[in-house]
Order: sequence, then C-alpha cells, then structure tokens
Amino acid sequence: MEPLQSLTEACEEKSSSPISSSSPARQYANNYYDPDLPHRDSEYDDLHVQYPSHVQRRLVTKIDFRVIPVLSILYLLAFLDRTNIANASIFGLQKELGLKTTQYNTALTIFFVPYIVFEIPSNILLKKLRPHVWLSTCMFLFGLVTICQGLVQNYSGLLATRFFLGLAETGMFPGSFYLIGMWYKRSEAQRRYSFFFGSTSLAGAFGGLLASAIGKMSGMRGYAGWRWIFILEGVLTTVVAILFFFVIPDFPENAKWLTDNERAYVKARLRKDQGRSAAERAIGIRDVINVFKDYKIFVGGFMYFGLIVPAYGYAFFAPGIIQTYGYSRIGTQLHSVPPWAASFTFAMIVAYFSDKFKHRFAFTLIPICLAIAGFGILITVHDNHHLEYAALFFVTMGTYSAMPVIVCWFTMNLGGHHRRAVGTAWQIGFGNIGGIIATYAFLPQDKPKFYKTGYSICISFICLSAASCVVYAVSILWQNRMREKQPTDLGLTEFEKTEKGDLSPDYRYLF
Repeated sequence: MEPLQSLTEACEEKSSSPISSSSPARQYANNYYDPDLPHRDSEYDDLHVQYPSHVQRRLVTKIDFRVIPVLSILYLLAFLDRTNIANASIFGLQKELGLKTTQYNTALTIFFVPYIVFEIPSNILLKKLRPHVWLSTCMFLFGLVTICQGLVQNYSGLLATRFFLGLAETGMFPGSFYLIGMWYKRSEAQRRYSFFFGSTSLAGAFGGLLASAIGKMSGMRGYAGWRWIFILEGVLTTVVAILFFFVIPDFPENAKWLTDNERAYVKARLRKDQGRSAAERAIGIRDVINVFKDYKIFVGGFMYFGLIVPAYGYAFFAPGIIQTYGYSRIGTQLHSVPPWAASFTFAMIVAYFSDKFKHRFAFTLIPICLAIAGFGILITVHDNHHLEYAALFFVTMGTYSAMPVIVCWFTMNLGGHHRRAVGTAWQIGFGNIGGIIATYAFLPQDKPKFYKTGYSICISFICLSAASCVVYAVSILWQNRMREKQPTDLGLTEFEKTEKGDLSPDYRYLF
C-alpha cells in the first residue's frame, strides 16, 4: 500500500467524528490541522484529502514539469508560425509575390478573422474532446498550413494560407490558458502563466536567430530564403505535434499520469481555492449567455485588447523598424533577438513578485508605464539610433510582462469550468481584435515620418488597457467588500454555488 493511501485512510478515520473544541486539532476556516496524524506537517480539509507538505511540493513540481514545458513549446511554435511572416518579409516575400500598398497588411489582418470568431467554440471543443486530442490536432494543422505558406505563388494564395493559419491556431492560446488555470491555485499561477506566455518572447528571439540562418539558404532547390523560413519551421511544428499527442496533459480529472491519491488531492486543493468546477457537465448555450451577464467579462476583454495592439504591432513590424536603423538583412534579424530575450527575463521577475505578494493590480500598471515610456522615446527621438533601439527594450519588457498578469488575473478570478472556459476564450478572442488594428498601425507611407502614427496608436491603446485595469480592480474590490458585509448562508445548495462559480457569495476575488 502506498504511504499516501494510509495517510488518506487515517484522515478519513479522524474525520468520521466531529472535531470538538477540546481536540488538539487547530481549525483554520474549513481546514483542520491535527498534530496527532502520522505526519506532523500534513494538512487535511473538509474534503478528507490529506498530504504532507513536503509531498505537496513534490506533487506541484511534478505538475510543473508535465504541464508548463509542453504547453510553452506548443505556444512557442504557434507564435513562431504566426509571426515569421515579418522575418520572411525582410528576405523578399513582398517583392517576389508583387504585393502593393497595404496588401501585406491585409494578409496580416485576415489571420485574425477566424482566430477571433472561433475562440469560444474552440474552448468548448477542448473540454469535449480533451486537451491532448484537440491541441495536438490544431498544432499539426497550423504546421501544415505554414508549410503551404512557403509554397504560395501569389497574393491570393498568401491570403488563403493566412486565413487557415488563423483558423488552426484559434484554440492554442485560450485553450492553454484555460488548461493551466485548471491545474493551479490562484496564488501560485502567475509564474506559470508568465513562463508560458514568455514563450512568445522566446519565439521572437528564436525566430530572429532561425531566420538569420535559414535566410542564407536562398536559392537552394530553387526556393528563396523566405520560403525556406516557412517550410522548415512548419515541418518542425508538424513533427512536434505528432509527439505531443502523447504528452499534452488533460484536465486533472482525467490525468492518467497521476495516482488516485494525487488526483484527489489536486482536485481538493483547487476546489478549496476556486470552488467546485462542475467539470462533469458539458457547456451549453445557456452557460455562454450567463457568463456575459457579468459586466466584468467585458472589462476583462478591454484590459487585454488594449495591450494586443502594441504587442502585435511590435511582433509584426519590429524587423522593419529595426532595419531603418541601418542594419543589413542578417543584422536586422540578429538585432531583433535581444529585446525579446529581455522581455522574457523581466516578465519572470514581475511574475515572481506578483506571486510572492499575492497581488496582481500593481504588477499590471508598472510594466504598462514602462511600455508607455518606450513608445514616448520612439515618438520624440529620431536622431539617436542607440536610444531608439533601447526604447524597443522598454516596449517589449513592458508590454509582454503586463499581458500575462492581466490574463492570469482575469482567468483565475473566474470560478468553475464553464465560466473560465467561456470567459478566457472571450478575453483572448475579443482582445485579438486589437491585432487587426495593429496590422494597419505601421503603414509603408509612414516610414519617412518615423512611424509616429503607429507609435501614437500604441500609446493610446495601452492607456485604454490601464484604465480598464483600474475599473476591474475597483469592481472586484467593491464586490469583495460587499460579500464580507452580506451573509453567505443564503439558502443556496452546493449545486447552485457550483453553477454560480465566482458569483457565489462565498467566493473572494484575488486583487
């Protein structure tokens, strides 16, 4: 018999009779700590699931190594295949396909049409088909489309491949965030979310390095260098997708790589932190409608929407901006790497302190201010390329550090499978409308004017995000205080509380 099984049995025997006031056990809310149990540092709650603290840490580490690296690699390849068109453009994509005026911008835009529309249906399918099936299938498809993108011969072909790329990638980001949120407590999620989201920064850095190397293959087999960027990166994605079918984790309720005791403990700790999840019930149209009756859902969308504009504005146009500083094609690709690497490091620092202090609000505004400072420099300074290049560090560090905090803050404050699945997909889907704006923020005719229009647009939307964060913070603070004053025993059954999720009177939002 495993030691954890004996611990659980001991816990159940102990909990079979009420704990009296004279008992040596100490009560903390609905948690009980009993020094008479075999492990003096073990806890068990009213769900009768017990784990020694050192085993708890080992289990969380086990989850970390099984969940976070896989999803991070998945999204790294998704973001790489999505944004490598910027690197391809430097190596002659627009010239060979004969793109004129804003046709390149339109090709960027069409990606977001299916990407936005199918976010919520994708998360519903994710829950129905299980993550390892849905995410690996989508991954294989967008890798295949990326290969096809390297074979297009005209503008129409480019539009078609970009559309289907957006369709295949629609479930990657919201699905991964939703899945991570079903594994971790709110107080420990930020570092995991930021590491996952940091894969976008690593993709930017990795993409620049890959492009600088692959671009030298120009002429091989009669293909230009920009075609090889798409083909080789697409092949890499499809191969990894086949392997990931067997390693992408499912929800805790279905995780076969956990023992029965481990699975019970994971479900219990999440239930205590977030309430019951209602994982056993399918998501229906009524669930979707009920989610949108909460005004905070719309505020969460604007929080993310405001940062998507500068995020994609940089991702799609950074190589072009950096090239204006006088670097060669290869030099441009290499100089695109350091700002991305810096943003990953800074995001992890922000995440560490956000989890340490169990606070989110301030850690959205501080990086946002840094990004505003960066764009302010880019708008006003045009004769000092070193300072302009340094400003790109501020832009990436600020934008790509605030985004994971915002998404984690909003996602982890949504209680239950249904509200979290729909709410997360909504925030990501609505927010990505900003991607459409970003694709037209930096136009060729603005290049002689140092892209002042694009920088101004980015600052405006960053301020919108900051204002939305303030509104959201005030809203949840007010609701927490109102719930403290009101009685929690309103005659609601456990089923009704489960259905309400974070709207239950027992629920408290993380500020």
